[in-house]
Amino acid sequence: MMSDNLLQVLQVDPHWIIVNKPSGLLAVPGKGLDKQDCLSARVQQEYADALIVHRLDMATSGLMVLARGLDAQRKLSASFADRRVHKRYTAVVHGLLPTAYTAWQTIELPIRVDWPNRPLRVIDTVNGKSSTTRVRILSSDIASNTSRLALEPITGRSHQLRVHLKALGFPILGDALYAPSDVVARAPRLLLHATFLQLPHPVHGTPMDFACDAPF
Repeated sequence: MMSDNLLQVLQVDPHWIIVNKPSGLLAVPGKGLDKQDCLSARVQQEYADALIVHRLDMATSGLMVLARGLDAQRKLSASFADRRVHKRYTAVVHGLLPTAYTAWQTIELPIRVDWPNRPLRVIDTVNGKSSTTRVRILSSDIASNTSRLALEPITGRSHQLRVHLKALGFPILGDALYAPSDVVARAPRLLLHATFLQLPHPVHGTPMDFACDAPF
């Protein structure tokens, strides 16, 4: 997937940089010369001290924070590890969720790497790592048989939101890894966007809120 090149810098201060990552852009460099264009490289062209703290999947768009310098990176990484960072995503999925999901519901399904098929993940109730996601319906469209959802990952497993929604039977539109081909074809990209980020400032510790509407 090609990047739409709409990387937006939303806030800069001496300690962090808040950005809106476009779908199709790697967060960090991959293997090979064709995978060197990425969010971290683009931001570092203007802010040489920018360091990665967390990642979004290449296909996912939305809010990310980069630290400025090693001390800020250490403090922000600790905030993520201690679950003092709160994230919310918007997704559009195939199917109509039950009305119970008009209120927040919790998905608790353990996830592990599908080693023969990396980078895919699978649900594994024996060997998987505990994984928790909160889900709520924002709107439903009977005509298109789709639901717009708010998602809050409590844990931070790779592909967690995508795997949990697939396991529920509601794959995300445009999800080339986890959705059947007809659901992939319904959108030009993965319809998953990080819309809200709350995290303590690395110096004064005050929780700071950032929001960025989904472009779909």
